[in-house]
Amino acid sequence: MSPERRKNLEDRAFMLDQVRCFFRERDVLEVDCGALVKRAPIDANIDVISAQVSLNETAFLHTSPEYAMKRLLVEGSGDIFFLGHVFRQGEWGRLHSPEFTMAEWYRVGMPFTSLIQETCAFLALFLGDLPIRILSYREAFTSYTEINYTEDPISHLLPSPSWSRTEGLHYLLSHQIEPHLGLGELTVLTDYPPSEAALACVVEKNGEKVAERFEIYHQGVELANGYHESADPHELKKRFEEENRLRERRGQETYLLDEAFLSSLEKGFPDCAGVSVGFDRAFMLRQKASSIAQVLPNPLVQ
Repeated sequence: MSPERRKNLEDRAFMLDQVRCFFRERDVLEVDCGALVKRAPIDANIDVISAQVSLNETAFLHTSPEYAMKRLLVEGSGDIFFLGHVFRQGEWGRLHSPEFTMAEWYRVGMPFTSLIQETCAFLALFLGDLPIRILSYREAFTSYTEINYTEDPISHLLPSPSWSRTEGLHYLLSHQIEPHLGLGELTVLTDYPPSEAALACVVEKNGEKVAERFEIYHQGVELANGYHESADPHELKKRFEEENRLRERRGQETYLLDEAFLSSLEKGFPDCAGVSVGFDRAFMLRQKASSIAQVLPNPLVQ
């Protein structure tokens, strides 16, 4: 083993320990959620990896511990975090791998803005202290595309005029805005449109409905995705059904709803905020590597 590779392994072990120390100091409990789940999460932009667990039964490798952790929150676990491997089908590239390490945590009763501050402190473990800029989704589109995202036409800017407006905005965000975010700083993108809410609450702010969701970027790389978590199982069911319809329109596999998860929320989900951070991406930036494959102990080769 080369000295450089040994040093990389040692620093990775150090950072895994630092993450756990970060949460111990804040009295956040680590939970070790199983990787196999009975129902696939429904997200039009994420495909799952199935696993044959018996002759007649298929399970899935979790893409995130989110549903499992939320069931624990319903049971009264209090503040919890997860640090471990998650799996997503077909995710290859400089910033992607079908298996990667995620840190995810939930803070009961913590204001959404306080979770943003805590997530920036978490990223400082990897990147040191950096200036922090908070930018709304609307401000980002105005600054980097000169588009009023709720009113201006966008079809002429897209690879396919048949795309929906939501798909088009997602494309413009990833291709024209994200590369400019977090250059020499942490950029916190907030106040997403309701169509991008995922599992976040939607509120009215300055006369506009927005999702209480944030993402954090450094050097154009998305590192964190957080929400003020929606506790409304009926609203979430509608969102899952819409994601399935979008998957069907795209020719993707659709999935059964996780009725057990939705039913658990009816028992009383605590008001909380949650966030996931890509450990490998943050570690890649810490190491000044050009891809996460360079910092994974055993990267898959496509």
